[in-house]
Amino acid sequence: MFILFFVCWIVFNQAFTLEIAIFGVVLAALMLAFVCKFMDYSIKKDFVLLKKFPAMLAYAFVLICEIVKANFNLFRLFFLHSKDKREPVMVTFESKLKTRTARVFLANAITLTPGTITVKVKGNKLTIHCYDKSLAEGLDNTIFEKKLLKLEEGWD
Repeated sequence: MFILFFVCWIVFNQAFTLEIAIFGVVLAALMLAFVCKFMDYSIKKDFVLLKKFPAMLAYAFVLICEIVKANFNLFRLFFLHSKDKREPVMVTFESKLKTRTARVFLANAITLTPGTITVKVKGNKLTIHCYDKSLAEGLDNTIFEKKLLKLEEGWD
Protein backbone atom coordinates (compact mmCIF):
# COMPACT_ATOMS: atom_id res chain seq x y z
CA MET A 1 0.00 0.00 0.00
CA PHE A 2 2.91 2.31 0.79
CA ILE A 3 4.31 1.88 -2.71
CA LEU A 4 0.88 2.52 -4.23
CA PHE A 5 0.53 5.77 -2.27
CA PHE A 6 4.03 6.85 -3.25
CA VAL A 7 3.51 6.07 -6.95
CA CYS A 8 0.20 7.96 -6.94
CA TRP A 9 1.96 10.96 -5.40
CA ILE A 10 4.62 10.93 -8.12
CA VAL A 11 2.03 10.53 -10.89
CA PHE A 12 -0.12 13.36 -9.52
CA ASN A 13 2.92 15.65 -9.37
CA GLN A 14 3.93 14.82 -12.95
CA ALA A 15 7.58 15.21 -12.00
CA PHE A 16 10.25 13.46 -9.99
CA THR A 17 12.60 15.60 -7.95
CA LEU A 18 14.33 14.94 -4.66
CA GLU A 19 11.95 17.26 -2.78
CA ILE A 20 8.85 15.62 -4.31
CA ALA A 21 10.24 12.15 -3.53
CA ILE A 22 11.04 13.00 0.12
CA PHE A 23 7.66 14.64 0.65
CA GLY A 24 6.03 11.66 -1.11
CA VAL A 25 7.71 9.16 1.23
CA VAL A 26 6.55 11.12 4.29
CA LEU A 27 3.03 11.54 2.91
CA ALA A 28 2.78 7.86 1.91
CA ALA A 29 3.90 6.82 5.41
CA LEU A 30 1.29 9.11 7.00
CA MET A 31 -1.42 7.79 4.68
CA LEU A 32 -0.46 4.19 5.50
CA ALA A 33 -0.56 4.95 9.23
CA PHE A 34 -4.01 6.55 8.83
CA VAL A 35 -5.35 3.61 6.83
CA CYS A 36 -3.98 1.09 9.35
CA LYS A 37 -5.40 2.94 12.33
CA PHE A 38 -8.83 4.06 11.10
CA MET A 39 -9.72 1.71 8.24
CA ASP A 40 -8.85 -1.65 9.77
CA TYR A 41 -6.00 -2.27 7.33
CA SER A 42 -3.01 -4.41 8.16
CA ILE A 43 0.40 -4.49 6.52
CA LYS A 44 0.05 -8.28 6.64
CA LYS A 45 -2.52 -7.90 3.85
CA ASP A 46 0.19 -6.44 1.63
CA PHE A 47 2.35 -9.52 2.17
CA VAL A 48 -0.58 -11.87 1.50
CA LEU A 49 -1.35 -9.94 -1.68
CA LEU A 50 2.29 -10.08 -2.73
CA LYS A 51 2.34 -13.83 -2.09
CA LYS A 52 -0.83 -14.30 -4.17
CA PHE A 53 0.31 -12.02 -7.01
CA PRO A 54 1.58 -14.86 -9.29
CA ALA A 55 -1.76 -16.68 -8.88
CA MET A 56 -3.60 -13.44 -9.70
CA LEU A 57 -1.55 -13.03 -12.87
CA ALA A 58 -2.31 -16.64 -13.80
CA TYR A 59 -6.03 -15.97 -13.25
CA ALA A 60 -5.87 -12.88 -15.49
CA PHE A 61 -4.06 -14.88 -18.19
CA VAL A 62 -6.65 -17.68 -18.02
CA LEU A 63 -9.46 -15.11 -18.18
CA ILE A 64 -8.01 -13.52 -21.32
CA CYS A 65 -7.49 -16.93 -22.96
CA GLU A 66 -11.05 -18.02 -22.14
CA ILE A 67 -12.45 -14.75 -23.54
CA VAL A 68 -10.58 -15.31 -26.81
CA LYS A 69 -11.72 -18.96 -27.02
CA ALA A 70 -15.32 -17.95 -26.29
CA ASN A 71 -15.18 -15.32 -29.04
CA PHE A 72 -14.27 -17.98 -31.60
CA ASN A 73 -16.90 -20.35 -30.23
CA LEU A 74 -19.58 -17.67 -30.37
CA PHE A 75 -18.51 -16.71 -33.89
CA ARG A 76 -18.96 -20.35 -34.91
CA LEU A 77 -22.40 -20.52 -33.29
CA PHE A 78 -23.55 -17.23 -34.72
CA PHE A 79 -22.38 -17.56 -38.32
CA LEU A 80 -22.07 -21.28 -38.99
CA HIS A 81 -25.26 -22.59 -37.39
CA SER A 82 -28.76 -21.75 -38.51
CA LYS A 83 -30.82 -19.52 -36.28
CA ASP A 84 -33.35 -22.30 -35.47
CA LYS A 85 -30.64 -24.54 -33.97
CA ARG A 86 -29.71 -22.03 -31.27
CA GLU A 87 -31.24 -22.74 -27.88
CA PRO A 88 -30.73 -19.97 -25.30
CA VAL A 89 -30.85 -21.33 -21.77
CA MET A 90 -30.77 -20.14 -18.16
CA VAL A 91 -28.59 -22.21 -15.84
CA THR A 92 -28.41 -22.03 -12.05
CA PHE A 93 -25.56 -23.66 -10.19
CA GLU A 94 -24.02 -23.55 -6.75
CA SER A 95 -20.48 -22.26 -6.39
CA LYS A 96 -17.89 -23.81 -4.06
CA LEU A 97 -16.34 -20.40 -3.38
CA LYS A 98 -16.50 -19.24 0.23
CA THR A 99 -16.12 -15.48 -0.01
CA ARG A 100 -18.49 -13.03 -1.61
CA THR A 101 -15.58 -11.29 -3.33
CA ALA A 102 -14.52 -14.51 -5.06
CA ARG A 103 -18.11 -15.16 -6.19
CA VAL A 104 -18.28 -11.65 -7.64
CA PHE A 105 -15.01 -12.28 -9.50
CA LEU A 106 -16.50 -15.53 -10.83
CA ALA A 107 -19.70 -13.77 -11.91
CA ASN A 108 -17.72 -11.03 -13.65
CA ALA A 109 -15.49 -13.57 -15.41
CA ILE A 110 -18.56 -15.43 -16.68
CA THR A 111 -20.12 -12.17 -17.86
CA LEU A 112 -16.90 -11.06 -19.58
CA THR A 113 -16.84 -14.33 -21.50
CA PRO A 114 -18.87 -13.81 -24.70
CA GLY A 115 -22.11 -15.78 -24.91
CA THR A 116 -22.77 -15.86 -21.17
CA ILE A 117 -24.20 -13.28 -18.79
CA THR A 118 -24.51 -13.58 -15.03
CA VAL A 119 -28.10 -12.66 -14.27
CA LYS A 120 -28.15 -13.15 -10.52
CA VAL A 121 -25.84 -13.97 -7.64
CA LYS A 122 -27.62 -14.92 -4.44
CA GLY A 123 -25.54 -16.54 -1.75
CA ASN A 124 -23.63 -19.39 -3.38
CA LYS A 125 -26.05 -19.69 -6.30
CA LEU A 126 -25.34 -18.07 -9.65
CA THR A 127 -27.88 -17.80 -12.45
CA ILE A 128 -26.34 -17.54 -15.90
CA HIS A 129 -27.97 -16.82 -19.27
CA CYS A 130 -26.24 -18.66 -22.10
CA TYR A 131 -26.64 -17.78 -25.78
CA ASP A 132 -26.79 -21.50 -26.55
CA LYS A 133 -27.12 -24.62 -24.41
CA SER A 134 -23.68 -25.79 -25.59
CA LEU A 135 -22.17 -22.79 -23.77
CA ALA A 136 -23.80 -23.94 -20.51
CA GLU A 137 -21.83 -27.20 -20.41
CA GLY A 138 -19.34 -27.26 -17.55
CA LEU A 139 -20.43 -23.93 -16.05
CA ASP A 140 -20.66 -25.51 -12.60
CA ASN A 141 -17.00 -26.56 -12.78
CA THR A 142 -15.20 -23.78 -14.66
CA ILE A 143 -11.48 -23.12 -14.69
CA PHE A 144 -12.32 -19.68 -13.23
CA GLU A 145 -13.75 -21.29 -10.11
CA LYS A 146 -10.73 -23.60 -9.75
CA LYS A 147 -8.31 -20.67 -9.98
CA LEU A 148 -10.39 -18.61 -7.53
CA LEU A 149 -10.51 -21.52 -5.07
CA LYS A 150 -6.70 -21.56 -5.11
CA LEU A 151 -6.65 -17.80 -4.53
CA GLU A 152 -9.05 -18.16 -1.58
CA GLU A 153 -6.73 -20.56 0.26
CA GLY A 154 -5.16 -18.74 3.18
CA TRP A 155 -7.02 -15.51 2.47
CA ASP A 156 -8.10 -13.70 5.66
